[in-house]
Amino acid sequence: MCKGLAALPQTCLERAKEIKTKLGILLQKPENGIDLIIPCPEKLEKKPEKLHKPPPDEAVQWRESLDRVLINSYGLAAFRSFLRSEFSEENIEFWVACEDFKKTKSLVKMAAKAKRIYEEFLTTEGPREVNIDHFTKDVTLRNLVELSPATFDLAQKRIYALMEKDSFARFLRSEQYQELIN
Repeated sequence: MCKGLAALPQTCLERAKEIKTKLGILLQKPENGIDLIIPCPEKLEKKPEKLHKPPPDEAVQWRESLDRVLINSYGLAAFRSFLRSEFSEENIEFWVACEDFKKTKSLVKMAAKAKRIYEEFLTTEGPREVNIDHFTKDVTLRNLVELSPATFDLAQKRIYALMEKDSFARFLRSEQYQELIN
């Protein structure tokens, strides 16, 4: 016959209590599913940066890689402007948000940023949803349970690869870039 819960090891009982608590939270029906994982909204502010137009020889070096464009504040702004003109600005905005997220030290701020990134860029029909596959989306969602600077790494790499393969070549051929190097 069944000996009841008393026969289970203490570690199993503790784990069962944790699961019961998490299930209780799930049954509370929050407004948004991400609230289950990351509570605590927080508004984030960005400081505008003064940009200086690079000399043509510096802009020519951007051809070497997308990284060269992204590490240069003017290059980033120019690439962002180009993507805006192509209606794909969400890709660079997601990449920038992930870079900012990686630099965050405070767990409270990290949670707020992760929630904003998820809701804005990864939720289905989010305001600036990026085009990533379901596997990447699922991995990222699982990473949100235990936040770390690497939480969005896979999704960020996918978007970077998309920009590098597709948008970057068009940016280098764009009138905007040609004006910089001439």
